[in-house]
Amino acid sequence: MSAATGAAWARLRTLLPGRADLVSMGRRPRRDLLAGLTVAIVALPLALGFGISSGLGAAAGLATAVVAGAVAAVFGGSGLQVSGPTGAMTVVLVPIMHEHGASGVLTVGLLAGLMLLALALARAGRYMTLVPAPVVEGFTLGIACVIGLQQIPAALGVPAPDGEKVVVVAWKAVLGFASAPSGWAAPAMAVAVAVLMLAGARWRPTAPFSLIAVAVATLAAELADLPVARIGQIPAGLPAPSLAFLDPTALSALIAPAVAVAALAALESLLSASVADGMSVSHRHDPDRELFGQGLANLAAPLFGGVPATGAIARTAVNVRSGAHSRLAALVHAAVLGLIVFAAAGVVAKIPLAALAGVLLATSVRMVEVGSVAAMLRSTRGDAVVLVLTALATLVLDLVQAVILGLLVAGGLALRAIARDVRLETVPLRPDLPGDHTDAEHALLAEHIVAYRLDGPLFFAAAHRFLLQLSEVADVSVVVLRMSRVTTVDASGALVLADAITRLQRRGITVYVSGIRDGHHQPLHALGAIARLDQAGHVFATTPQAIAAARDHLRHAGVLPATPVPATPPGAS
Repeated sequence: MSAATGAAWARLRTLLPGRADLVSMGRRPRRDLLAGLTVAIVALPLALGFGISSGLGAAAGLATAVVAGAVAAVFGGSGLQVSGPTGAMTVVLVPIMHEHGASGVLTVGLLAGLMLLALALARAGRYMTLVPAPVVEGFTLGIACVIGLQQIPAALGVPAPDGEKVVVVAWKAVLGFASAPSGWAAPAMAVAVAVLMLAGARWRPTAPFSLIAVAVATLAAELADLPVARIGQIPAGLPAPSLAFLDPTALSALIAPAVAVAALAALESLLSASVADGMSVSHRHDPDRELFGQGLANLAAPLFGGVPATGAIARTAVNVRSGAHSRLAALVHAAVLGLIVFAAAGVVAKIPLAALAGVLLATSVRMVEVGSVAAMLRSTRGDAVVLVLTALATLVLDLVQAVILGLLVAGGLALRAIARDVRLETVPLRPDLPGDHTDAEHALLAEHIVAYRLDGPLFFAAAHRFLLQLSEVADVSVVVLRMSRVTTVDASGALVLADAITRLQRRGITVYVSGIRDGHHQPLHALGAIARLDQAGHVFATTPQAIAAARDHLRHAGVLPATPVPATPPGAS
């Protein structure tokens, strides 16, 4: 075996499931089984709705949830991630369906799967962390608006008008309904389902109100014989795997759409995996392996008539909140949906389209974290511009163009901020603290205190490196963050700083902050990075004040002697 072949095989082995995955699945199987069942109940109406919205039908949505969900659960880089059809992907697929038909959508999924595998082998997963927080927020806000607008025709009970732009289609549907109302059963049902879901989520977040609302709406439609459109017959079971849809002559025209689908699948899946990490105590995903798993999932789904899939943030969050411990929960979710496909296709066929429209309307509302968006808009003018611009571009252009535009604007604003703050100064080293000779001062370790000086910009490109460095802090009792030399703080930097402080506090480490510059307080307070520290009196103007407070804290805690120990004179034994 050549050296190149050996290196390639070694790289591939790091992306494949290992013994640790199997061991983790056997630790708490009961919790995983219950979580998987809960997620399946939540995922059923979403899979049906997103399949219909994509244009390929409810059966395609179910096939995606079953096949892609199972493959990504086994091979993905997150043990808590749940994959399947998503609203963001639906937004990209609608124009592909209009232009190239169902075979084009399936081919695009296949090509996107190959591209995701290539990204995984190229170790591209780490670069997804460079997407700034305002771009992600604006992207999510825009997607939520698009998903909501997509449901207008079904919610009004009118045929979907022709057109590719969702705003135009929704407006035409409203005008059509206003000129010739087709009855109020469909709108009333959609609103009732959405209200029940939103109210139920506030009352009892873990209950599957989406399925309850759809079941009640279906029962009401059957008993009252309401004039509302239904899903219609779907196959009882998955079709045999086939490549009959593949047309080699159309591949060149589908490369650009496949790039868009692969980029979206990578972005959304890694974002969802990061959300799962944040909701768990010790779980961390492997970004390259996650891309590899999503690539295999998107290779498999089209063979069974499924649409392209990604990690699903809402279903992943439900999975974590339901107590999932390993990837067994996501596998159970896929298996339960598979049983529904085989055993309950007749019942599924009777579900009103307006009820599914209500589910997706409520989902679009719940996608928007109002507090997070408001905090980001208050953070800095640049972050607000990036967020709003990305959201509008998502609504009027397409998702990939919106992300690219947001990245370009965020990068330009960051570079401008850095250029404005760059200074060349020669300053003699001032030992204002004992042992002040390096950025990480180890002279205080004997007193269980470590002080870090943050130099340069704390913004999206540097924030994650800062978080990784700070996560390596030794076993100490107090960390002092010296921020007098921080030149720039943006929303991403403030969020990462808040995350780093929270992680240190979870380990029982007390955190003090000193030397925050004028102008940096606003984003740090707006995004919660130092608000609680400020309330606790842990924010100081100078580092000596912070060190003194840290020593007082340790004396009260009994870590240091009640009275300071005098320093030993030079030469004393």
